[in-house]
This record gives sequence, structure tokens and C-alpha cells, in this order.
Amino acid sequence: MKFMSICNISFIFLFMVSILMFTFGMYYIMNDLVMFIEWEVVSINGSSIVMTILLDWMSLMFMGFVFFISSLVILYSDDYMYGDLNINRFIYLVLLFVGSMMFLIISPNMISILLGWVGLGLVSYCLVIYYQNVKSYNAGMLTALSNRIGDVALLMVIAWMMNFGSWNYIFYLEYFKNSIEMEIISVLVVLAAMTKSAQIPFSSWLPAAMAAPTPVSALVHSSTLVTAGVYLLIRFSPAFSDWLSSMLLLISGLTMFMAGMGANFEYDLSKIIALSTLSQLGLMMSILSMGFAGLAFFHLLTHALFKALLFMCAGVVIHSMKDSQDIRFMGSLSLQMPLTSSCLMISNFALCGMPFLAGFYSKDLILEMVSLSNVNLLGYLLFYVSTGLTVCYSFRLFYYVLCSELNLTSFYNLEEENKHMITGMLGLLVMVIIGGSVLSWVSFPSPLMIILPLWLKLMVIFVSIVGGWIGYELSKMKIDTLLVSLSFNNVTGYLGSMWYMPYISTYGVNFEPLALGYLTLKSFDFGWNEYFGGQGFYSMFMYLSKINQWWQFNNLKMFLMFFVMWMIVVMFLLFYSC
Repeated sequence: MKFMSICNISFIFLFMVSILMFTFGMYYIMNDLVMFIEWEVVSINGSSIVMTILLDWMSLMFMGFVFFISSLVILYSDDYMYGDLNINRFIYLVLLFVGSMMFLIISPNMISILLGWVGLGLVSYCLVIYYQNVKSYNAGMLTALSNRIGDVALLMVIAWMMNFGSWNYIFYLEYFKNSIEMEIISVLVVLAAMTKSAQIPFSSWLPAAMAAPTPVSALVHSSTLVTAGVYLLIRFSPAFSDWLSSMLLLISGLTMFMAGMGANFEYDLSKIIALSTLSQLGLMMSILSMGFAGLAFFHLLTHALFKALLFMCAGVVIHSMKDSQDIRFMGSLSLQMPLTSSCLMISNFALCGMPFLAGFYSKDLILEMVSLSNVNLLGYLLFYVSTGLTVCYSFRLFYYVLCSELNLTSFYNLEEENKHMITGMLGLLVMVIIGGSVLSWVSFPSPLMIILPLWLKLMVIFVSIVGGWIGYELSKMKIDTLLVSLSFNNVTGYLGSMWYMPYISTYGVNFEPLALGYLTLKSFDFGWNEYFGGQGFYSMFMYLSKINQWWQFNNLKMFLMFFVMWMIVVMFLLFYSC
């Protein structure tokens, strides 16, 4: 009962706070309000430490979404983590995670942002290694070390902002826009955001972090850890120069393309959804780099809804399949688990941009603004090809999991018996259906006038149809000698492994130092160091002691010779002294 009370209390508290934040967010955006709260924590001899809180519509709406999704994830965990002996620790870690994210959202001060930022990294490490096996430890170390790069970048930002006389960055974004100080700070902030949001070349930790429990993945990949970098860039976006925006557009566009391509070659259900998150993060950062911070934030909120629901559905499927995550072992789940399959299908369609679901309002607007903007051919192709790849892997997953034949008969009697898991999914399902339209009305009270030629207007639909058709064709491929990908094994291995990034991030980083360490060990510790070091001294002293022992081996002639020699020496000294 104690565990139940912790889950229920956490759910009720977070849900009520989320409703409160939504209400305040609506009020602030309708009245165009911004509130700064400064709390002087301590003052000693005229030097004060001040905690600053920024409350505007953006921070309040984002906090509302974080608390809403967190409350449903904790309710979902009630059944998902049933039987775990350390469930209290798990709930406390999730609450710490949400608290760190809230700390980051409301802070216009680099010191308090760093506290929330490092808190997210630390608690995410504890959650990734929660199952305590070798795979979890490796994934947790990769996650922690990748995020430490961003932590160091933020520390350097804090040091550099000493030039401004305050760490409240929000006061200086416009004033120092073209100064060299703000240029350096912007580069470091972009580096920090790239590590936290897993952009190239820091992408490998995001699929590895799937070693965490599924409720954690639903929280991490929707509204907390990976979106912290995008949120920070949205706040810093007025200070970005043209060359930095261009560089960010290229990197995020390539990340979007790379993740979409990799998801089409993946068979792990959780990894496919994780690569989908990476693709959507690339979409947010690329549209942000083109100057549309409002659109990036809009997609950030809609993506949080359908991605959390997608992970929850995947968790129910994995739970029912007795922890099997391979989509080749699934099939016909629409007959066995109709409610879960419906939620999975709706969240998948929202991810693809199905009209009037949450993802449609943001993705369609983003692609139309890209068509309207002055972007080069490479950027344009990256946007549209990546959208097609998104539809492709979504339909491939849809056909593998829901429509194909059931490939493992021992799991035939699947049931949807977990009340709290279904309740959490249905709560998000409502928001996935109505949340996009409500957010679009609230975020953009004056409609955007987008005028495009007919062929550009239909480009999104055309790319989606082609992507869905390719996904259907991919789902029909079987593992046999006629499989096309076996003929191009090097190409498919390269594209399916995120361009070899996991190997580069692990073996590529530590192979050479470990090989150098091995050579050092063989050459120095077991080689010259042994010869001239401890073993060498030992051998030399043993040899000298043997010689000494030989001289003193109770030989009368030796003793007499030594006696005569020493007498001669003594007499010579006496004679010399006289």
C-alpha cells in the first residue's frame, strides 16, 4: 500500500500542478505578461546570491506539459514496474528528474540553468543503469560522458559571462548581439545543446539510453532530457549569427536524415522509436536555425504528446510479449490488443503528420515555412526526404507489429489487463487528438499567410504517400536468400548503424588510448621498468649478496688475508698520522 500511495500522491500532485500551469500559461499569453521573481538567497558584506525565476507563457506552458506527461508516466509505472523491490527509489528518481527539468525551464540565470542541466544528466545516468546489468552500465557511461561535454561548455559560458557583470543571459541577448563575447557564448551554448539533444556527432547515446525502463524512456524522449537543449536554444536564438545558424541547420538536417534512414533498418521496437525522437529533434533544431523559434517550440510541445504515447504503447506491447522487443516476433496485435493497437496507430499517424492530429499542425506548418523561406536545395531536400523517411519507418513498424502474421505462437493469448497503464495511455490519447489544434489557436492567435504554388503545397502529401508505400514494401521483405539488403551488406550496415557513430563514440574514442596503454604496460611496466626498476635492483642485490656470502663462507685463508690487509691499512694510517 505504501508504494500505491507514493504513485497516487505523485500522480495527483503533478496532475493538479500541470492544470495550474496550463491555466497560468493561457492567462499570460492572452494578456502578454512576463514576470521576473528575484529571491535574494544570501547577502554577505554587500555581495548577494540571487535566485531569479522567469515566468512567461513559454515556460509556463512547457512546465504544464512536463508535469502532465510526468503524472501519467508515474501512473503508468504503477503497473509497469509492479513487483520491483526498488519501486520507491524509481519514483523518487523520476520526481528528481522532473524537478531538475523545472529548474532549467524557469531559470534565466546561467548558474541555476547549470544546476538543472547537471541534475538532468546525473539523474538520467541513475535511471539508465536502473536494471544494473552490463548493457545498462555501458549505456549509462556513454550517456553520462556524452552529456559531460555540454556541462563543460556551460561552465565555460558561465566563466565568459563574467565579462557582462551578471549571469542573467536574457538581459544581454539583443544588446551584445554582434559582439565577440556573445559570439563565443552562442557557440558554446550550441555545443551544449547538441550534446543534450544528441545531434551529430553526439547521437550515439540516445538509442543506447533505451536500456532504461520504458516509463523513463517515455519521459526522457518526450518532454525532458533531450528537449532541454532545444529549449535552451529557443531562449538564446536572438543572439545567433548567420554562420552559426547555417552550421546548425546543416548538422541538424543531417541528424534528421541519418536517424530516419537508420530507423528503416532497425528491428528493435524501442530503438526505432528512439531514432524517431532523434529525427524529430533534428527537425526542431533545423527550423530553429532558420529563425522560426516559435515553430520549434510548437513542435516541441506537440511532439512531447505523441512521443510519450508512442513509448507507452511500446511498453505495453513489450510487457505483453514477455520482454521481447524484436518486431519480427510480433504481428496481428490489432486482433489481440485492440485498445493498445489503436493508441499506437493514432500516435504513429500523429508522428507522420496525419491531418488534424497533434503532429499535423506543427509539421505541416514547418514544411510550408521551409518552402516559403530562402533555403538552399540541400536544406530543402533534407527536410522533405527526412519527412518521407519518417512516414516510411512508421508504416513499416505499423505493418510489422499490427498487420502481419503472428510470428511467435507461444504469446498468442495477449491481454490488456493493466488498468493504470491503459488509463495513462488514454489520458495522452485525448491530448494527441485535440492538443495540436488547441496549441495552434493559443500559440498563433493571428494566422500566418502562406502562399505557395500548387506543386509545393502538394509536396508534403506526395512525399508522405511515397514514404508510406516504401514502408509497406519494406515490411513485406523476409529473411531469405532473395533479400536485397544482403547483396549490399556494407551499405545497409553503414546506414543502419547511424553511420557507424556508436562504434566511433565507443571504440573510436577508447581503442587508441587502450592500445597505447597496453604498449606502455608491455614496454615499460613489464619491460625496461622491470629491468631497471624493482626486479633489476632485486637481481643486482641478490648477485652482490651472493658474492659477499662467497667471501665470507668460513674460509680460514680468507679471514687471515682480510686480517693482514686490515692490519696493513691500520698501520699505514697510524704512520701517516704521526
